[in-house]
Amino acid sequence: MSIALDYAEKLIAAPSVTPATGLVFDVMAQMLSPLGFEVHRFVTGEAPDGPVENLFAIRRGPAGSKHFAFAGHLDVVPPGNDWTSAPFAPEIRPSPGGDLLHGRGAVDMKGSIASMIAAAHDVPADAGTLSFIITGDEEGPAVYGTRALIDFMREHDMEPDLCLVGEPTSVNRLGDMMKIGRRGSVNIWIVVEGTQGHVAYPHLADNPLPRLVAIMAELDALVLDEGTDWFQPSNLEITDLEVGNPAHNVIPAKATARLSIRFNDIHSGASLSERVAAIAEKHGGAAKSIISGEPFLTPPGEFSRIIADAVEAETGIAPEASTTGGTSDARFLRAVCPVIEFGLCNATMHKTDEAVAVADLDVLAKIYARITKAVLAG
Repeated sequence: MSIALDYAEKLIAAPSVTPATGLVFDVMAQMLSPLGFEVHRFVTGEAPDGPVENLFAIRRGPAGSKHFAFAGHLDVVPPGNDWTSAPFAPEIRPSPGGDLLHGRGAVDMKGSIASMIAAAHDVPADAGTLSFIITGDEEGPAVYGTRALIDFMREHDMEPDLCLVGEPTSVNRLGDMMKIGRRGSVNIWIVVEGTQGHVAYPHLADNPLPRLVAIMAELDALVLDEGTDWFQPSNLEITDLEVGNPAHNVIPAKATARLSIRFNDIHSGASLSERVAAIAEKHGGAAKSIISGEPFLTPPGEFSRIIADAVEAETGIAPEASTTGGTSDARFLRAVCPVIEFGLCNATMHKTDEAVAVADLDVLAKIYARITKAVLAG
């Protein structure tokens, strides 16, 4: 059995539905310590979003050497029902394209973390400083995870020069895509207050629904932008409308809506929040926003070239540089250093019977080792 496969099976076998603590971090620490890593673990946060465990492991190179970091998460989404096998009992099954390892987290992202640790076996300790930035709070609110790790790194003066996040970025085959940026995300709740009353006496009531409809119509008609050289157009999506009125003859007292905006680097979360709030206020409503992350871009350059060269050397294909998809913890890490995401095929992430190609684990470990050696030698 390969090192990467062995590690992937052990990590999958440690249940870690978000927010994660305990056993799965024990397992990872036991993999890193024999390789010379100092392993730092700490728990932050309280219910309902915590507690959350985080791990920062570092193997220091010679004084003045470069510092390269792998980043990722050990928490997973709930497995759901109708799995062919137990979601936390890793199982290898044959398939027409080669053996598949099934289990929750196989691709998102315990498989990538297994390949990262396997890659560390092939990187000499004197090549430079190598670290792991690992959280148990990425699939959840992400309140007590990577941001707490960033505070820890800054407090101890251990920020990396470059960081690779192991999210499953590949689409059709391993290596066909890396993410050099991501759009930002903001969720906004709109409330319109009225006065409850009988539908036969509307002059004695104040119906909030027409005003909410007017707000939604204006928001739905917005064209935020046409996209940029590296980002697709921003989009605003209405995700919920609620009145909660069980009576057919009652004008409701309140109506609410929720919307989500994924936006490129033309905008900021604050500017979009202010724009939506102004529209809501014009029609007599109020808006409250939570900004999940700002857009970021690591422009194509030496770091992306190193990754592309490593991928092509091991797979024969050149990865597309993309900014598509949802958010990841790279949105926080970009404040520390340049960051790019690259990992396994994402077709089964969050799905029932999540699975990774066994062969891809070893190939990914070789790619990660090439990237690490090239960055540290630079």
